[in-house]
Amino acid sequence: MGANTSQIGDLSENQSLRALVGTEAISENDPFWNQLISFTFTSPTNRRSLLSISLENNPRTGNFGALVRVFLGRTRELKISTECQDQLFIWQAHNTLFMIRCLLKVFIREMNEEELCQQFEYQQRAPAESEDLLKEMICNLVHLIVEVPLLDITYSILFEAVTTLLVLLSYQLFHKEILRDGHIYKYLMQGRCLELTSRLVKTLLYNFIRQEKCPPPVTHIFEPQSEGGGLLYGLASGVASGLWNVFTLGGAGSRTGSDQEQHPLPLSTQSLLLLLVLSNLTDGPDQPNPYRQAIMSFKNTQDTSSIPSPHPHTFQINFNSLYTALCDQQRSDPATLLLYTLLHQNANVRTYVLSRTDVENLVMPILEILYHVEDRNSHHVYMALIILLILTEDDTFNRSIHEVMLKNITWYTERSLTEISLGSLLILVVIRTIQFNMTRTRDKYLHTNCLAALANMSAQFRCLHQYAAQRIISLFALLSKKHNKVLEQATQSLRGPLGSGGSTTLPDYAQDLNVIEEVIRMMLEIINSCLSNSLHHNPNLVYALLYKRELFEQFRSHPSFQDIMQNLDTVIGFFSSRLEQAGSDLSVERVQEVIKKGAVALPKDRLKKFPELKFKYVEEDQPEDFFIPYVWSLVFNTGVGLHWSPQGIELFSMDSS
Repeated sequence: MGANTSQIGDLSENQSLRALVGTEAISENDPFWNQLISFTFTSPTNRRSLLSISLENNPRTGNFGALVRVFLGRTRELKISTECQDQLFIWQAHNTLFMIRCLLKVFIREMNEEELCQQFEYQQRAPAESEDLLKEMICNLVHLIVEVPLLDITYSILFEAVTTLLVLLSYQLFHKEILRDGHIYKYLMQGRCLELTSRLVKTLLYNFIRQEKCPPPVTHIFEPQSEGGGLLYGLASGVASGLWNVFTLGGAGSRTGSDQEQHPLPLSTQSLLLLLVLSNLTDGPDQPNPYRQAIMSFKNTQDTSSIPSPHPHTFQINFNSLYTALCDQQRSDPATLLLYTLLHQNANVRTYVLSRTDVENLVMPILEILYHVEDRNSHHVYMALIILLILTEDDTFNRSIHEVMLKNITWYTERSLTEISLGSLLILVVIRTIQFNMTRTRDKYLHTNCLAALANMSAQFRCLHQYAAQRIISLFALLSKKHNKVLEQATQSLRGPLGSGGSTTLPDYAQDLNVIEEVIRMMLEIINSCLSNSLHHNPNLVYALLYKRELFEQFRSHPSFQDIMQNLDTVIGFFSSRLEQAGSDLSVERVQEVIKKGAVALPKDRLKKFPELKFKYVEEDQPEDFFIPYVWSLVFNTGVGLHWSPQGIELFSMDSS
C-alpha cells in the first residue's frame, strides 16, 4: 500500500486500460471511471495515435459512449467546481476529455462521419433514453469554453475543449473538396451552439488577446504527504504512464523539447486557430455562417451608439486590447490572417485601426514580413500585402504615414536608414517585393497587388526619402531593360527559321510584351500621379527623374505611353531648362535648390489631369477554395499537440503546407 507507482510498458499489463478498450461493456456509473481518470500527466504530443483495439471492440462494448457520458456528467458541475477551487474535479474532467480527444482523432482518421456517429451510439442504455451524444458533446464543449472562467486551474481543460473542437472539425483535412455540410457542421450552426455564437467568438478573441502563458503542470494533486502514501496515487500514475504509451505508441517524445517550451501560449494559439476555422466554414443552404457574421459585426466597448446592429450575433470587445495583441503577434501566419479578416470584413475594426495615431506599430511587422519574403510562405506574403492594399485605400492613412519618422531600421540591411518616414519605408519594401517577384517567383497576382498599393499612395507621396525616390526610378529602369530584352527576343523569333513544317512552338513573346507594358504603364501612372498632385513636396523624385531622364526617351513615341509621357516630358523639360539657366558644374545642393524653387514656379495647368489612381481589394469568387486549405495548413503546422501524420492529408499538398 506504499507510494510506489506502477510502470506500464505494455497495455496487457494494466487492467484499467485493458478494460477501457476491451470486450466488456462498462456502465458510466461504475467506480472504474473514477480510477481511470485520476492520473497526473502533462498532455503528450500524441504524434502517432493508434487505438485499433478500441476501434474493434467499441461496437460491442459502447465504452467510448460511456466515457463521453462520464465527461458530460462532469461538465454540468464544472463552473461550480471552479468557484469552489475544486482542482481534483476539474483535473479529472480534463483527463476524461483528453482521452476522448485522443480516441476521436483516431476515429476521424479511420472512418467517415456516419461511422463516427455510430461510435457514440453503440450500447445506448435503452431506446427511450436515446440521445445524440455527439451533438450533446459539441454543445457542452462550446458551453464549457464560454462559461468556465480562464484561471490557472481551468487553463488545461479550456485548452482541451478548444482542441477537441478542432479535432472534430478536422474531417476537412482528409478531403480534397471543400466540405459544406455534415453532422458536426450542422450541430455548430444550429440550436444551442447557434445561440452561443457571439459568446464563443468573443471568448476565443479574448483568449487570443490575453496571451496567457500555460501555468506549470499540476503534478502533485495526489502526491502522498506521508511515507505511507496511498494506493490511488500509485494506480493513477501507472494509468497515466500506460495511457501515454498506448495513445502515442512511444512517440510522445519524438519532438525536441516539450510542447510547453515550443508553444508558451497554447490556449491563445489554439483559440485563434479555432476562430479562423469557424469563421471560414462555408455558408449553409438556408443561412450564412453565423461565426463569420459575428466576426463581421462586433463593435468596440467604447462604442456608445444606440443604433442597433443589422447583423445577428454582434457583441462588443475592447478594440485597444485587440489592436495591441494584433501588433504584438503579426509575425505569425494565423495572426496576420486574423488581421486581414478583420480589416476586410469588419468595418468597425477597419475604421478604428485607421484612426490610430500609432499605426506604425501595426505596419512595421507587416513590412518586415514582406522584407523577408524569401523566408516566408507565399500565403503569408499575400496576406501581408493585401493588408497594405486595404490600408492604402484610405487617403488619411496615405498622408499620415509620411508624417511618422522612424530611426535605425535594423532589419533593413540593403542600406543604412538612420531616419526615414514610414511612408518612404513602405515604398521601399513594396518595390523590393516587386523586384524579388520579377527575378524569382514571377507571380502576376503579387505584382498586381504591389502596384495597386503604390498607386493608391502615389497622390499622397510626401517628402520622399532620397533612397525611396531612387528606387522608384530604378524599378522603372529594370522594367525598361526587361521590355527591351523581350522585344529583342520577339524580333529574333520572327526572323529565325520556323523549323520543319513550320510547326515549332515559339514562346508567346507577344503575351510577355503585353504584360511588361502593362506594368510599365502602371509605373508611369504612379510617377505621373505623384508629380501631378504633390510635385512641390517631392524634390528628391524630380532629382531622380532628371538624373535618369534618358530612360524615358524610348517611350515618348510608343502608342501605349504617349498620353502619360506628356506630363513627364513637361516636367523633365521644365526643370532641365531651369538647370541650364543656372549654369554648368552645379553641386548636388545647388541642383536641389533649383528644383525646389522650380517646383513652386511650375504652373499647375501645364500638367494634364488624369483620373485619380484608386484600387480596391475584392476577394475572388469562391474565396473558400483559397482560405479553407490555407487555414487548415496553419492548424496542421502550428496547432499545439495535434501532430497529424502527413499520410492521408488530402486538402493541400504537403510541399505547399
